[in-house]
Amino acid sequence: MNLNQTLDLQNIPRHIAIIMDGNGRWAKEKGKKRFFGHIEGVKVVKKIVESAMKLNVEYLTLFTFSKENWKRPKTEVNMLMNLFISTIENNQSHFLKNEIKINTIGSITDLPKKCQKAILKMKDITKHNTRLTLTLALSYSSRFEITEAIKKIILTKKDIDITESLISKQLQTHNLPDPELLIRTSGEKRISNFLLWQIAFSELYFSEKKWPDFDEEELYMAIFEYQKRERRFGKTTEQIKNEDL
Repeated sequence: MNLNQTLDLQNIPRHIAIIMDGNGRWAKEKGKKRFFGHIEGVKVVKKIVESAMKLNVEYLTLFTFSKENWKRPKTEVNMLMNLFISTIENNQSHFLKNEIKINTIGSITDLPKKCQKAILKMKDITKHNTRLTLTLALSYSSRFEITEAIKKIILTKKDIDITESLISKQLQTHNLPDPELLIRTSGEKRISNFLLWQIAFSELYFSEKKWPDFDEEELYMAIFEYQKRERRFGKTTEQIKNEDL
């Protein structure tokens, strides 16, 4: 897909969220161990970040590791934690050169101390970058996030009217706009406890490609599909057209 000829560069989603799925199955299909797929998946992350920056996407959120993923074999989990550390440390110059701000959501304290330290260091080093905010969802559960937000409101704000705005401000994504586009790879058509509150009005795109095969062209296809849709937010087509006049 040719970027300049096909996509409307004036209608690029400001915030794209991606459920990166299929690393293990991709590796298994190739007769490799599951971890080989995770290593290849990391390479794709870097390419997609670069593609997003070409399009001037401001926010990119990646479902990196869920709370449910702790149930996986201990060996695989330990290798993933080490992969997180090496990836973050090896890409420091890339983040700084390209003005990428690293952000996280999820229960970061669940992670090993070394992993927490590497993440906190990178967040601090990149906190003034403004070109792209790259949010990594680590040990993340949307239900847990919403539950904790409600608890916080109840404990700290007695006799207060609980509104959507108030809940949004207590979520871990309070400093991010809601995603306009959610992409999931590997042909699975479910949300898997990811940004349940935030994607209430997001457009959904399900790619048949497993994450290691996801590329710039498929990202463009997702955005092209997004641009074909009419985002009404509960209004009628006529109302939307009248607002544009």
